[in-house]
Amino acid sequence: MTTPFSGSSAAVRASQLLSAGGRCGGSELVDRGLVRRFPGAVQESCPSSRPPARRHAPVRNTLPMSSRTSPISQPITIRRAVARDAKRLTRLVRGSGAYEGKYAAAVAGYRVGPDYIEAHRAFVAVGADEQAGRVLGFYSLVLAPPELDLLLVADEVQGRGIGRLLVAHMQSEARAAGLDRLKVVSHPPAEDFYHRVGAVRTGTALANPPAVQWDRPEFEFRIPSE
Repeated sequence: MTTPFSGSSAAVRASQLLSAGGRCGGSELVDRGLVRRFPGAVQESCPSSRPPARRHAPVRNTLPMSSRTSPISQPITIRRAVARDAKRLTRLVRGSGAYEGKYAAAVAGYRVGPDYIEAHRAFVAVGADEQAGRVLGFYSLVLAPPELDLLLVADEVQGRGIGRLLVAHMQSEARAAGLDRLKVVSHPPAEDFYHRVGAVRTGTALANPPAVQWDRPEFEFRIPSE
């Protein structure tokens, strides 16, 4: 499964100064894990206009595997990202196979900074060997306007249900924040993934050279109330 970046406005911002999520500076990228975006730049500090962060208890993986996935051999925990994760998330993005070839420029110099992690609802999936520095994937949810800004799964663990687990967690966070839908501008290689996890295709974000030189599919997640 390819999980690259998503994100719309982030790509445009990348040409200015986009960062890991592309919201407050830096480079466009992750197809939100699945987001794809921009030539890198260091992210600027974001204004702290978001509501105080809630405390989040780690979530254990209880997601059933589909026929398309192989079982996860270790417990998976999803926790809130913290500043010390910034370098690991940056490496995850820059090293993603989803950005090889013609997409490589989108993540060259890309950086997920501590300010971005602090400003948005960013979460990481980690395994039992987290102390060894292993991050399996992450996502970032932006509340205003509602958008899945980043979603990425490490190449070596794709196809094991981690992307679905992150999406399920993201939907729970969106619901708790009072959202009923949110936008995703997908990295082209991640289009099939978004279809499989229930996102609805709504349009196309046209190429915006030089920041983004290819069209990207736009999706929407509808968030049902509990």
